[in-house]
Amino acid sequence: MSLNVQTTSQGKLTVRPLGSALGAEVLGIDMRQPLDKETLQQVRDIWSEHLVLVFPQQHITDQEHVEFTRNFGDPEIFHQDIIRSKSVREIFRVSNVDESGVLMPPDHPTSRQVSLAQFWHTDSSYRAIPCTGSLLHGIEVSRSGGETQFTNMYAVYEALPEALKREVQGRKALHDFEFLQKQNSLRPLTDAERAAMPPVWQPLVRIHPVTGRKSLYISPIYNEQVEGMAPGAGRDLIAELTAFSGQPQFVYSHRWETDDVVLWDNRCTMHQVTKFDADERRVMHRTTIVGDAAVVAA
Repeated sequence: MSLNVQTTSQGKLTVRPLGSALGAEVLGIDMRQPLDKETLQQVRDIWSEHLVLVFPQQHITDQEHVEFTRNFGDPEIFHQDIIRSKSVREIFRVSNVDESGVLMPPDHPTSRQVSLAQFWHTDSSYRAIPCTGSLLHGIEVSRSGGETQFTNMYAVYEALPEALKREVQGRKALHDFEFLQKQNSLRPLTDAERAAMPPVWQPLVRIHPVTGRKSLYISPIYNEQVEGMAPGAGRDLIAELTAFSGQPQFVYSHRWETDDVVLWDNRCTMHQVTKFDADERRVMHRTTIVGDAAVVAA
């Protein structure tokens, strides 16, 4: 695929598409430095076109990660202590290593919750106003697997068979953080956690606020019900939509290198992590961009 070189007041940006469905590598950004308005707008435009951006060789601290995130909006504060960083509260630790540097066993409560990223989902869909996007920094990356796969939900919606399009049109799915806990026998939520994140209904087809395009909007690890359907039938529909979304023609799979930072749009993608050796350290730090408006149904 051909390179696209764009000149900004801060230098040149080189954009290399990574897959036919979505994804691009962007060179010429140093996340330790502030972005001027022109460069930031160009990054936003590239993001809108490619949905997932990879910024390699970003030798950033957690605080620099948070500050770069502020170019796109306020960083979200995760509502549970279990995964939130103790030192930089905007950091969500997608890690099998604790904050003292010790590898956690697979049956550790934090490891078990983090491992659920190995199923298709989109971040913060259980919030009344879901997040805009996420930025994930690869600090210690795995070699036995641990790739992050992204799927283009614009393309998924456009390719849906007509019968499935009719099934989802005008319907909503329930997004419930507690469903994650219930289906995987995790620690039950506390009353405070439950009150902080009550379930919400979100449309199955949404309009992107920037591009105006339609996309399928599901987050299977949180989708307990579908509006107007019996619980079992609703979950069967979500499973069918999930399987359709994961087909190779819609997916870019990112093989991590140390200090990659990946930015993705949660409004038109889903993602999952491939399995890796539980004895291999994997330390990934994520920020999540607070959403600025409720989901608009198509």
